[in-house]
Amino acid sequence: MFSLRAFNTFGIEAEARQFVEISSIDQYVALRTSGEYAHLPHLFLGGGSNVLLTQAQEALIVKISIPGISVVKEDADFVWLKGGAGVVWDEFVQYAVNHGWSGLENLSLIPGTVGAAPMQNIGAYGAEIKDTFDSLEALNLQTLAIEVFDAKACAFGYRESFFKRAGKGLYLIGSVTFKLSKKPSVKTSYGAIQEVLATKGITQPSIRDVADAVIEIRKSKLPDPKEIGNSGSFFKNPTVSASEASRLMAEFPGIPNYPVEGSTEVKFPAGWFIEKAGWKGFRRGDAGVHAKQALVLVNYGEATGAEILALSEEIKQSIKDTFGVSLETEVNIL
Repeated sequence: MFSLRAFNTFGIEAEARQFVEISSIDQYVALRTSGEYAHLPHLFLGGGSNVLLTQAQEALIVKISIPGISVVKEDADFVWLKGGAGVVWDEFVQYAVNHGWSGLENLSLIPGTVGAAPMQNIGAYGAEIKDTFDSLEALNLQTLAIEVFDAKACAFGYRESFFKRAGKGLYLIGSVTFKLSKKPSVKTSYGAIQEVLATKGITQPSIRDVADAVIEIRKSKLPDPKEIGNSGSFFKNPTVSASEASRLMAEFPGIPNYPVEGSTEVKFPAGWFIEKAGWKGFRRGDAGVHAKQALVLVNYGEATGAEILALSEEIKQSIKDTFGVSLETEVNIL
């Protein structure tokens, strides 16, 4: 058996029956066609930043370590930047920022890999993957043929995509390409970005200024997985109908809310509900809710995945009972 503790940011101790690491799609095809692992189901693992391991894994764990960052096309206004699925997401973002190409700076310091980013349609501080996504290459696990997906085929939604729904378990993403602007236009209106910039006296921020502000905010709010095991935001921010939003705003004056672009629905911060329900800073054994950010569940050392999961279910029920709002987990439970 193989320990997965070092391969998930929660730092959960869980064992895998078999473990391999690949650095190319061809390696995986060779692995599949060799017959050695044909009898086992396969489970792909990127940075391990969006999973909660609750039991021993009978599947073959395939660690995706496909490298590479390259410009595949450019014109006077845009550059198309491609990253291998195993590239650390923030390294990819900082590569773009350092070259003066905008579009990803608000997504600085999000844990995980390039390959996992479109699966989750990761987002933060007013930006999402879908805003700059161009295409991705993925291996069809049934035909072993490479297929190219554009944004429409990915069916992006709020922390959702084709790969989490109809295409779940059917593809292995090998690389992702983003269309970034050579003429930067920054987004500073969401969250505390403007406040951080103001304290620094920055009135005309560059994309580097925005990236640095986001990094500063995330470091102040979110625990470092190297110090306290966690997977970042454990729950999605709930989106509700206009009538339900009106009820919440009437019952709870001052509740933060954000209109959903192109919709009558309204998004509310899950962390607000969790904090108001009294869970912020809660701890039972080594499983807990972070003291600074209620949206983050943490492993203080030796918590099991089952203990973290049980705590998350208690929180969800509490929010349902108190506010009439259903929370969904953002983390994949394995």
